[in-house]
Amino acid sequence: MQQEPLGLSQQFVQTQKPQVCVHTLLENEVEATKILRSLEMTRELGAGTIVQFFPWAYVEWQAGQYDWKRTDSIVRLARLQGLHIIARLGLVPGWARNPGTTLTNLPDAAFADFAEYAAAFAARYAADIQRIIIWNEPNLSAEWGFQPVDPARYARLLAVSYARIKQANPAAVVLAGALAPTLEKPGSRVGLNELDYVAALYQLGAQEHFDALAVHTYGFRAAPEVPPHPDQLNFRRVELLRQVMVNNGDSHKPITITETGWNDHARWLHAVRPSQRAAYTLRAFQYAEANWDWLATMCIWALRYPADLRGYPDGYTLINAEFLPKPVYFELQAYARGWAAQESLWLRPPGET
Repeated sequence: MQQEPLGLSQQFVQTQKPQVCVHTLLENEVEATKILRSLEMTRELGAGTIVQFFPWAYVEWQAGQYDWKRTDSIVRLARLQGLHIIARLGLVPGWARNPGTTLTNLPDAAFADFAEYAAAFAARYAADIQRIIIWNEPNLSAEWGFQPVDPARYARLLAVSYARIKQANPAAVVLAGALAPTLEKPGSRVGLNELDYVAALYQLGAQEHFDALAVHTYGFRAAPEVPPHPDQLNFRRVELLRQVMVNNGDSHKPITITETGWNDHARWLHAVRPSQRAAYTLRAFQYAEANWDWLATMCIWALRYPADLRGYPDGYTLINAEFLPKPVYFELQAYARGWAAQESLWLRPPGET
């Protein structure tokens, strides 16, 4: 990684919508100047919060030996831009997993090791990072080491991680889930739908081991106002998860949407037009602001990839690899910073509902 830029002054985010957040992918960025530019463009957008991944495998290459240089740099540069960080923890170093398994494969014997990393992270960055997500999309087999999805194992991981994080930093907010939207039924080899998964966590008593729920919800081709249904994937599907929390006496806990948005790739079946994407994104924030008093922040996937992927995932970014903003960036900026009226030319294209 290149040497961190010097001589930076403290900046502050100018925004009228503190719930606006973006998901960054700075962990795989090589040049510090590009990390800085990503964070500058986040601040200029009017987003006061980022979700950022801090892989365990990048920090603790050898058991008990932490290398915080890259992580320190990201945290410092975000602080200087006036940004809050929601930290996502995951990925297993080679010494902690079984031979021949993937980076998402966490054996039970390594739960305590992961919790120690989480505690060390929480203690080191207590002044900068209050919200910490345990794992990513554990309701998908690919994110669970290509093992059968198992809410009971995740509940145990939550329990040991929660205890150690709270010991290290009692003020930390531990988020469960970061659950993927999926329609997979029990017994699927691919995963388990997030509604059944969260219900299972409550049946296991996991509510004692998280302070908030992290959720992924995407719009696909549906407008943001389309009502939710258990057999459909759309933006308001998160309301069904909220109802599971309410039914289990957890209405006091907030939800953070750590991934959301629409895709405007020209050749993807589930994409929308760029004008639709801009309209749907703004209407989604407006709908959430008016109706979801339980929502903490809503984070767009994703700000930018370090390199264009030359496929449909590029349709989710707000800026491309060369830091060129897309139309949705400017519209979201106008909304967040209060530059535009509630209705703009992008909000309702002709014939759009």
